Amino acid sequence: MDIQTNYRPTKAIIDLQAIEHNLMSLRKHIEPNIQIIAVVKANAYGHGDVEVAKTAIQAGAAMLAVATPDEAVHMRKNFKDIDILVLGATPANFIPYASAENIILTVFSTDWLREAQRFMPLLKQLRLHIKADTGMGRIGVSTKDELIDLYGMIASSDDFIVDGIFTHFATADEEDSLYFDKQVTLFKDFLSALPSRPRLVHAANTATALAKDPSLQYDAVRFGISMYGLSPSSYVGNRLPFPIKPAFSLCTELVHVKKLHAGQSVGYGATFTAEEDCYIGTIPIGYADGMIRKLTGQEVLIKGQRAKIVGRICMDQSMILLPKAYNVGEQVVLIGRQQQNQITMDDWANKLQTINYEIPCVISARVPRVYK
Repeated sequence: MDIQTNYRPTKAIIDLQAIEHNLMSLRKHIEPNIQIIAVVKANAYGHGDVEVAKTAIQAGAAMLAVATPDEAVHMRKNFKDIDILVLGATPANFIPYASAENIILTVFSTDWLREAQRFMPLLKQLRLHIKADTGMGRIGVSTKDELIDLYGMIASSDDFIVDGIFTHFATADEEDSLYFDKQVTLFKDFLSALPSRPRLVHAANTATALAKDPSLQYDAVRFGISMYGLSPSSYVGNRLPFPIKPAFSLCTELVHVKKLHAGQSVGYGATFTAEEDCYIGTIPIGYADGMIRKLTGQEVLIKGQRAKIVGRICMDQSMILLPKAYNVGEQVVLIGRQQQNQITMDDWANKLQTINYEIPCVISARVPRVYK
């Protein structure tokens, strides 16, 4: 007997056609010889890494980028042939696995490389991408001397190969280009100092690829947030070279509807008290699902109409102030479109005083991802 695994009506719906559209639009925007690196870290920004990666590869992505070795292991188990790049720092004891499974690692210091040499000789030659810290201030070589020393150490070993070099721009999504231009200049200086240019030079994150000088796309672009239909910032959003389609929507259903009389309250702390008779709907989603308590007051959609979340959001349930009595089972859209109305991740981000990147990442694994 088949057992249903998702009984709650709360679910995130991931539109893979939207992701394909965004990738294909980027493919047309950049030159044919420029590769697309699909960034699927953090479970593909909360969208589901395996399904997104399948779509990205089918749409022409040449490489997958993740943040951690564990993410790389998960991707390699599902994708045997695609190039996988770990963008962040990895412990040296991951190197034998990376070598055996043809996973590309980021190298960012001579200290890391000396530690890596403890595991030589390797089963296969390990490809490395040098991270140049041009102003982000996280990991990477920050001077040309450091770069040359690191390059020399790699070149002197038969186990390692410099497959690429990259940097990350801190302010590519902002209108003021002063800091961005300084990073560009420094990265170009780094490139000119290399004894030979590696196979892949990549500096363009999403904002750079969509809103900056096309010459900065080099050999590959790293397509992250806008692959999922979200703009890195309002500045970039106003300069998009093609329309992007959001891929993530979040919905649930009414599980209970009750009439509240004037003077009656709802939820922990009785923070909402009805000033007049009204209808309250209960929905099965709460802060354990990623809908944190600061979202009280955020609007949802029901029958295409806006309704506010009232009272304190609970761990597993929330309450909404209904415009009228609706039937149990009526669909409630928390993020997405319903009829002529839409609630966006930017709406949630504005409410939470954060960025849209954070929203899909905090929707917990308890909310199933359903793909269409």
